[in-house]
Amino acid sequence: MSLASLREAGRSPSLPLVIELADAAGSAELVVQRLLRVLPGQRYVAQAVWRGRPVLAKLLVGDKAARHFQRELTGARLLAEQGLSTPPLLADGLREGEGGWLLFEYLDGAESLWDAWRTVENQPLLSAEQQAVLADALVSIAQMHAQGLWQADLHLDNLLRHNSQLFVIDGGGVQVEVAGQPLSRAKVLENLGVFFAQLPAELTPFIEELLVHYLLANGEHALPLEALLREVEKVCKWRLRDYLRKVARDCSLFSAKMGAFGLQVVRRDNQAELQPLLKNLDQLTEQGHVYKTGGAATVAQVQLQDRPLVVKRYNIKGAAHWLKRFWRPSRAWHSWVEGNRLQLLGIATPQPLAVLERRWCWLRGRAYLITEYCGGQDIIARFKPYHDVSPPETELLALDRLFAALLRERISHGDFKGHNLFWDEDLARWSLIDLDAMQQHRSARSFAKAYARDRARFLRNWPADSALHQLLNQRIPLTPAVGSAD
Repeated sequence: MSLASLREAGRSPSLPLVIELADAAGSAELVVQRLLRVLPGQRYVAQAVWRGRPVLAKLLVGDKAARHFQRELTGARLLAEQGLSTPPLLADGLREGEGGWLLFEYLDGAESLWDAWRTVENQPLLSAEQQAVLADALVSIAQMHAQGLWQADLHLDNLLRHNSQLFVIDGGGVQVEVAGQPLSRAKVLENLGVFFAQLPAELTPFIEELLVHYLLANGEHALPLEALLREVEKVCKWRLRDYLRKVARDCSLFSAKMGAFGLQVVRRDNQAELQPLLKNLDQLTEQGHVYKTGGAATVAQVQLQDRPLVVKRYNIKGAAHWLKRFWRPSRAWHSWVEGNRLQLLGIATPQPLAVLERRWCWLRGRAYLITEYCGGQDIIARFKPYHDVSPPETELLALDRLFAALLRERISHGDFKGHNLFWDEDLARWSLIDLDAMQQHRSARSFAKAYARDRARFLRNWPADSALHQLLNQRIPLTPAVGSAD
């Protein structure tokens, strides 16, 4: 296969792929064994074999291939020239009208700092293990900044740990101010804002403490905390807007089909596995373990190859109900968006896997939401033995964290009964379900009213004279005060 042919190969070309490439030593075959990242018709990142040795291949095709190739090549050379640890570039080339390639030494067994973070993210905030991961990242970032470089697309996946050494990858995102001279303070603050915005918002109060790791490696500038926090807030808002746009379109994360006769969005990494369910939704839903049926919604647990999932089907009860629903986004779509919002904000909820709407000439009918199954106890069952004594402190602290997150993000649930809050044993967190009425408020005043309703509804799960009710009433924050300016 040629690079020109790869442009037409789509998202999932058959493997192995054999591509004829050439460098100064002559032509040789690149055997692509595993695709790691794909942007169809533009970029293919893969594990491959070149001249008998394993390589990390970046193959760039399409109309913008030459520009992307030059950016990748320049970034890789900048990292190497400034003495930063980065995988050696073994071969590169560009063919006019076909595309370009860069072949790097493959770091077998390397672990990204994102994978390392995932193994410790549910530990107590700023545990020793969490600090170790973040310290490694901040030292690496500081070393780049000290040499005048920064990574515009800075994230933990671009830092690899291999044999106890940290490597910077992805030269395409590397930019330079003045090579070999420390980065300006404005650029440092901007780039650190990108880094900290990806971390759980609960870590924000510890940013000053974490900055020590950076300053020990690069103390060129004093970094005002308030200015950094403004950068973090700005990037957080941008990331949320960008992510919520992605949940509604075809991209690397989601497979989306939208038209006059239907809508379907599926998490791409679950697409193949979900196909049997997507093709026969109604029958498999009704054959599953039904929790709720009839009326406006049917909720069922469905087994898909021994994997438990939940399907929530939003029914149309009749002509009058249809007239109220057909012209606006379905409750399935609203729950899909809000579930993805919570996931990005680090608030536990069963992962949304797919959303579907039946349509006729754009007019909406029955809709479906598919999520992971949350197998724990709801809070009413979980706290049943504790009406007159205190529940485990771990579970109370998790509840404190949940309410703190809702307050921080100005999120109201809209139906905060105990059956919509489940204990996740693996995460040691409370997980929210039934997001039909969830809302993130722009106005402090509207949020205060909605939060007051949520708080009151939550406490009504237990008798007012019970010790549990009184304990929770003391722990759960009161409605936030709203000033006249709000």
